[in-house]
Amino acid sequence: MNAFKYLLLLLITLLLISCNTSKETKSLESDIIIDDMGYKFTFGKTPQKIVVLAPNLTEIVYELGLQNKLIGNTTYCNYPEEAKNIEKIGDMLSIDHEKLLTLQPDLIFITVEGNTKETFDKLKSLGLSLFISNPRDYNGIKKTFRDFGKIFRVSKLVENKISGWDKTVDSIKIVSRKHPKYVTMFLVSFQPVMAAGKNTYINQYLTFCNLENITGDIETNYPFLSREEVLKRNPEIILHTQHSYDTRNNVLDLYKEWKDLKAVNNNKVFYLNPDIYFRPGPRFVVALKDLSSLITSQ
Repeated sequence: MNAFKYLLLLLITLLLISCNTSKETKSLESDIIIDDMGYKFTFGKTPQKIVVLAPNLTEIVYELGLQNKLIGNTTYCNYPEEAKNIEKIGDMLSIDHEKLLTLQPDLIFITVEGNTKETFDKLKSLGLSLFISNPRDYNGIKKTFRDFGKIFRVSKLVENKISGWDKTVDSIKIVSRKHPKYVTMFLVSFQPVMAAGKNTYINQYLTFCNLENITGDIETNYPFLSREEVLKRNPEIILHTQHSYDTRNNVLDLYKEWKDLKAVNNNKVFYLNPDIYFRPGPRFVVALKDLSSLITSQ
């Protein structure tokens, strides 16, 4: 009888060890994320003090209600309004490393397009923990959002929000199919003429709204266009984010030869808010709704 009890106890113990090992393995696997540069990021406990070095990342922090963990950001982080009151550790290109070290963050979020490699190398040399984000399209934005969800244990909230985004995107795609497929140039800069290429999240504003990107045949993310090339491609709509050129006459003051462009002739040169359109984060859908409303009203 005693031998039977011992054997039963041994079996129960082995089962418990097996279950705990399985849970531990699952936990360890869930604590590993591959960031957007391919670096393996391992985290144990939830970070309590974070710094973000880009406005879109600050917006993600607030969207997920994590602002109580935010101890530092950049001078460009101006949304929501409360983000302006967070300790500023520089702009996106120039960081005050001494101030950053004084803050003693558990984790720093940086981007590829906004921040420099020099910044990354310097922060790594200081022994700081970094997570790199590089959303190049809508799916990339969702990936970054999900990464935040895993790191801060709020994945359920993230999935609920993404579900809402997807519904909005799908509805805009349906509505957009009802209007003509205008040839569109989205200018990042007027001087020199630089447009958003097909391999950017900006391009998806256009494709989701059933617009044809004038640079859709160019592989460069943000190609420079000659004045003559713009005339040749002849956009029907020009979108830009520079207040200085918010009217037809402003554009013609800059490039008189563009008077024959369809977009200029038909007064379809539109200013867009850069703080909304140039931030690959939670307000991607806000920008998309704004553009959809603009196009469908034409």
